Amino acid sequence: MDAATLTYDTLRFGEFEDFPETSEPVWILGKEYNALTEKDDILSDVTSRLWFTYRKNFPPIGGTGPTSDTGWGCMLRCGQMILGEALLCRHLGRDWRWARGQKHREEYISILNAFIDKKDSYYSIHQIAQMGVGEGKPIGQWYGPNTVAQVLKKLTVFDTWSRLVVHVAMDNTVVIEEIKRLCMPWLDSAGEAEGATEMNGCLEGACAFAEEETALWKPLVLLIPLRLGLSDINEAYIETLKQCFMLPQSLGVIGGKPNSAHYFIGYVGEELIFLDPHTTQPAVEPSEDGQVYDDTYHCQHPPCRMHICELDPSIAAGFFCSTEDEFDDWCMRIRRLSCKRGGLPMFELVESQPSHMVSVDALNLTPDFSDSDRLERFFDSEDEEFEILSLKKA
Repeated sequence: MDAATLTYDTLRFGEFEDFPETSEPVWILGKEYNALTEKDDILSDVTSRLWFTYRKNFPPIGGTGPTSDTGWGCMLRCGQMILGEALLCRHLGRDWRWARGQKHREEYISILNAFIDKKDSYYSIHQIAQMGVGEGKPIGQWYGPNTVAQVLKKLTVFDTWSRLVVHVAMDNTVVIEEIKRLCMPWLDSAGEAEGATEMNGCLEGACAFAEEETALWKPLVLLIPLRLGLSDINEAYIETLKQCFMLPQSLGVIGGKPNSAHYFIGYVGEELIFLDPHTTQPAVEPSEDGQVYDDTYHCQHPPCRMHICELDPSIAAGFFCSTEDEFDDWCMRIRRLSCKRGGLPMFELVESQPSHMVSVDALNLTPDFSDSDRLERFFDSEDEEFEILSLKKA
């Protein structure tokens, strides 16, 4: 059976391994726990993350397409989870906790409705699959981390409530100047004449914005597609990868095994902690008042774990910075990590655009199909030999 079609629908609560009794620290998205004394807190934190899985019996994608994403939508669901975590942090804060049966805040209901499996939800499987066509991925085809990052970047432009900047850092390089220009677009307008009614600047492709939207900092979702080895993860990156889960800005990592994606939210010892989308559940239809039966959107069993060496080297790491100070703090922490011994930096942090790089964002362009296709063949792990040959030819 193809790895992409594996599902775990037969699993029941009793078949999940309980969380380990260990004195080693447990890290979940920037928070440290003691497994011996804070197990309930760990499980509460994990359960509070949005858990998006395969669904069935939703309206056909595109009107005539699939009514289930079982077998092909796992990376799309992981993309929903990492973006869902960003929206929770944006509107509810990292310390917000979910509990079954509690009265939910309006912000939470709005976030959940943005992911419901129907065509008019901002981040539904319908929107992601159809937007992926523009990235060279037919509906029903498996995505890699880079493709889903590019699609999420495009979709957030239409979410005027959250008003996020999603930046996808390519070439293993994060350019500080570029991000600050995107998150503070008014900087580009500083030299314009006083009294101008419009500012130039864009939300990575959006049109000019109204004056009331000119906040000092637009909340940042930073996604960094990475390749940490050829067929297996290079062990030199393992400690650096662990450190990413310790950063308070962490949104986790999307990746997994070849053609089988997971959403990684932390680690304990040498094991990664993750949410698994490979369970098919019936599609949920909101009630007339917009309320959503949300039990199936939260993982209520002990989280899954896998040894870090089993991780496919093609991943995307995510970070959320709601203010400029948080971004500056993230930059400081990354610089400190790069100075530590015992691990290789996964990416480079630079002040300004290196001369050899061309910024697609700065030019407000979308890569043509040949460029994006070649990038995706590098970041996807579907055909290792073809990837290596393509890179040599390039």
